[in-house]
Amino acid sequence: MANDLTGYLSRSVLSIFKSLVHSALFNREQRSFLLRAMKNAEKASAKRKKAEKQGTHIPPFLIASITPDCNLSCKGCYARANAEKEPHCGEDMLAVDDWRRIFAEAEEMGVSFILLAGGEPFLHRDVLALAGEFPKLIFPIFTNGTLFKRENIAMIRKHRNLVPLISIEGGQKETDLRRGKGIYEKIVKAMSVLSADGVIFGVSITVTKSNCDEVTDKEFLGELIEAGTRAVVFVEYESMSADDRDLCFDDASRGAFLGRLAGIRTQFPSAVFLAFPGDEKGLGGCLAAGRGFFHINPFGGVEPCPFSPFSDYNLKNGSLKQAMDSNLFVSLRKSGILTADHNGGCVLHGRESEVVSLLKNGK
Repeated sequence: MANDLTGYLSRSVLSIFKSLVHSALFNREQRSFLLRAMKNAEKASAKRKKAEKQGTHIPPFLIASITPDCNLSCKGCYARANAEKEPHCGEDMLAVDDWRRIFAEAEEMGVSFILLAGGEPFLHRDVLALAGEFPKLIFPIFTNGTLFKRENIAMIRKHRNLVPLISIEGGQKETDLRRGKGIYEKIVKAMSVLSADGVIFGVSITVTKSNCDEVTDKEFLGELIEAGTRAVVFVEYESMSADDRDLCFDDASRGAFLGRLAGIRTQFPSAVFLAFPGDEKGLGGCLAAGRGFFHINPFGGVEPCPFSPFSDYNLKNGSLKQAMDSNLFVSLRKSGILTADHNGGCVLHGRESEVVSLLKNGK
């Protein structure tokens, strides 16, 4: 399965670039950058295939939360909930030089994408500027869209490998309900400025029972694409407390969403649509713990994924390659949890007690 997974992931990466190149048909600067990026992705894929033949599986994606700080306080924020679950009191965050080493190693290994998250990544602008120095890597930035100051937009224009993914919950009512009054208006303004400046950007949508119909509506998505959106990432909502579990999908609502997603991809071929964990079904299970990606928290801990904030290895004391073979990651990959059949949603979040047990046993 590992060889099949490696090939499938590599083809998926190239497919993303091909779709983006098509969407940038009439923008020479965007198209030129994307063609270079596609060549870099092909070279990275070759590195991963070579490593696979030598017995080392390299994921094409990493997720890096570069700061725990945020200027908003959104309802159901998993970053804040995870920080409360696994506190890092007294710990130092990774320094810029630490991130420089991590990015360089990722590039050498054959990683194609490093998704930058937080908190709010634009509150740690030094790391974003550093990421711009690694043009062979693509850095999607999950941002709330409120900090697109002139200097930040100039940085993104200079470094095309920085691709903002702006969080939105639907229209004004849903977005402001979760993120705060006036946030939707700021997001719309940010999209307008980015589009006018020829910046490639996308949106990230946390999809729930409440907003599913709205965010998969043809008119809503058409307006996003008309505003310049080139990628839409749907992230299925995961409950962080008993107060909001009614927002989570059940089997029927998840099936309806995936059905709509198939139609959306046909209706809007010029944009990229990704769904997590929905798209993992076609990849033989959860991609966490190094199968397709893993998560680096702001303090250097490597975790299976952002929804499973448990770690037994820290990058302050070692390398990415060593992290791939951490006791927890190896135990998870061998346990069958990642590839087990399940009803949907995040596998590891739903089986937290088993993850904790593996963590304790590994130590």
